[in-house]
Amino acid sequence: MNRREVIYISYICQNCNQFNMNKAILPLAIVLAAACGRTAYTSTSNELSFPKVDSLLKVMTLEEKVGQMVLFTADRAVTGPTLRKGYLEDIRAGRCGNIFNAYDADFTRKLQDVAVNETRLGIPLLFGYDVIHGFRTIFPINLGMSCSWDMDAIKESARIAASEAAAAGLHWTYSPMCDICVEPRWGRVSEGAGEDPYLGSLVSAALTRGYQGEDLAADSTLLACIKHYAAYGAPQGGRDYNTVDMSERWLREFYLPPYKAAVDAGALSVMASFNELDGIPATANKHLMQEILKGEWGFQGFVVTDYTGINEMVNHGYATDNADAGVLAANAGIDMDMQSASFMNYLVQAVNDGKVSVKTVDEAVRRVLNVKAALGLFDDPYRYCSEERQDARTMTEENLAAARRIAAGSMVLLKNDGILPLKKGTRVAVTGPLAASRDDLLGSWRGAGKVDQVPASVEDAIKEYNGAANVSPSAGVAVMVAGENCHWTGEAASRSDIRLPKDQTELLKKLKASGKKVVLVLMNGRPLDITEESALADAVLEAWYPGTMGGYAVSDVLFGEYNPSGKLSITFPRCLGQVPVYHYMKNTGRPYVHPEAKYESRYLDVPNEPLYAFGHGLSYTTFGYSDPQLSADGFSGDGSLQVKVTVTNTGSLEGTETVQMYIRDLVGSVTRPVKQLKGFERVTLAPGESREVTFTIDRETISFWRADMTWGPESGDFKVFTGGASDNVKEASFSYTI
Repeated sequence: MNRREVIYISYICQNCNQFNMNKAILPLAIVLAAACGRTAYTSTSNELSFPKVDSLLKVMTLEEKVGQMVLFTADRAVTGPTLRKGYLEDIRAGRCGNIFNAYDADFTRKLQDVAVNETRLGIPLLFGYDVIHGFRTIFPINLGMSCSWDMDAIKESARIAASEAAAAGLHWTYSPMCDICVEPRWGRVSEGAGEDPYLGSLVSAALTRGYQGEDLAADSTLLACIKHYAAYGAPQGGRDYNTVDMSERWLREFYLPPYKAAVDAGALSVMASFNELDGIPATANKHLMQEILKGEWGFQGFVVTDYTGINEMVNHGYATDNADAGVLAANAGIDMDMQSASFMNYLVQAVNDGKVSVKTVDEAVRRVLNVKAALGLFDDPYRYCSEERQDARTMTEENLAAARRIAAGSMVLLKNDGILPLKKGTRVAVTGPLAASRDDLLGSWRGAGKVDQVPASVEDAIKEYNGAANVSPSAGVAVMVAGENCHWTGEAASRSDIRLPKDQTELLKKLKASGKKVVLVLMNGRPLDITEESALADAVLEAWYPGTMGGYAVSDVLFGEYNPSGKLSITFPRCLGQVPVYHYMKNTGRPYVHPEAKYESRYLDVPNEPLYAFGHGLSYTTFGYSDPQLSADGFSGDGSLQVKVTVTNTGSLEGTETVQMYIRDLVGSVTRPVKQLKGFERVTLAPGESREVTFTIDRETISFWRADMTWGPESGDFKVFTGGASDNVKEASFSYTI
């Protein structure tokens, strides 16, 4: 069937108002969509299947099929090492069915028009972009937002980002980043949710649901992309793109859960990671792609490589050349090739030579087209290209207010010797290399955020709130804004030294020597070694890169307009020599118990404990905890027990506390961590108010990958810990019997 032959079929569509029926010939893809009708895909759908896709596959040539497996970058943004100038001609020739780094309603409409009206089949393009923590309205970096422990706020940030991006012609975001990381040298730790698989899983699911909404075809939603699958956050030496090697048990228990949580939340695309795992690059790893993702987890969407990931397997020493790499990727379960052109250049010949089956290609194309159908692109290819909607939905007052509130909620008060909150009218000296910076507020991976749309730096915001006359170098209180230049974090931004630059530490020393009270405000994208600086400062506020409204949010927290409630989602080491250090580490055969002992697992020069532990975060009020009370001494089989703890606001201000529950399995068929986060609840309490918080422990809570690599619990004794941080808990004991 060719385009002229679809004229007859188009008669069945004459009552379809969404099409321009003045055209003599409709693109085949659009006609088939109208003939078969649209079936909405929701986050609770069990199947991703559209009859129109099967009809379309039957009339596609092999070359056209391969074109749907190709993703090239436009030149609106640069996010990788190569650019391809001829992408427009590739679209026109049917060689490229997907584009990233193209946004704005007018630009995407022009590219879409080429695909729909200048190709034989008229299959719409899929437009992707790195909308990581906001599109135009930029929220705190993801590591910062995870420190809010507030899934509603995290979901809201994704919903707003999706609404703005979809209005700018985008269909697809390369988020959430589900990579667990205990390695602060790695620059991309800023994009994730920190070190814990339980918290990370909740964040991944919240972001996915925020992006995709209830109906993926709504004009305010984006297709989520789970990345970087898998274990990209554990590179040797903390160096980006580097080798990852771990046991299957550790992979499944601590690294895979956030990816699985996003799949369960309905995400319909997955990005293969750059790294190798167990000696096989993820881009050709059948175990990851075929056996776990598409097999065990039943993932129905498509898998895309990362930027030039296929060709890079030659450098890995896993493929002889780019053609061989393309064959390995396709046969492993890769459905779309980002930027390397290996599929475009070699896949047709590989099929003709019998190296890749037609069935493999059809399966990949079906997955891609099913997602395009779920997005509603066959019903209306231009549904996301509305300049009017773009203007109306971008950087609205509501969006900016949400960004300010979420930024304040993401900040962690690490230390406070009573200097904070500052009283309005207090004379302060505002200093430090980042105090006047608006650029650094946005952080890395800032979407389409613009510095000139950031309304205030930290210094500007303090002056506006406190009165310019009250900001003076001679003041007795100094607010020093320090940290990392925002370009020191993100992709290809690993650091071998995680201390502050020496000139910043020297400035802090001078401020302290002058007799001032010093508030250190940090803006950074990773845990830092701030042991020296923490000792010098009277208060330390971790603000991360707080986004478009971050200057105002910092001021809100400093002056008590917002009572800080953030808790660390990642451990701050005392020094780089402690790394990796995280809360679910295991005991050794010689645990450090006696300070005077030599032959125990410890350092000679620093304590084993980190500077600031996972879950740590102060408030301007204080909270008291009762001992945990258990409903029973134990449980068995499919039963459960409840853990109750009473939390009391013992201070003078209303505040929000995140009550945390950890579990320890004392003896197992494989050794178990000393603590694992298994529950938390955020509670807001007035001064003097108490609240009883209840957690449920069941067989799933205590399950793990046992010695025989089955998932489940084992009979034995356990400890449960409750408190306000992983290092500030009270404990109780229980038992379980299978």
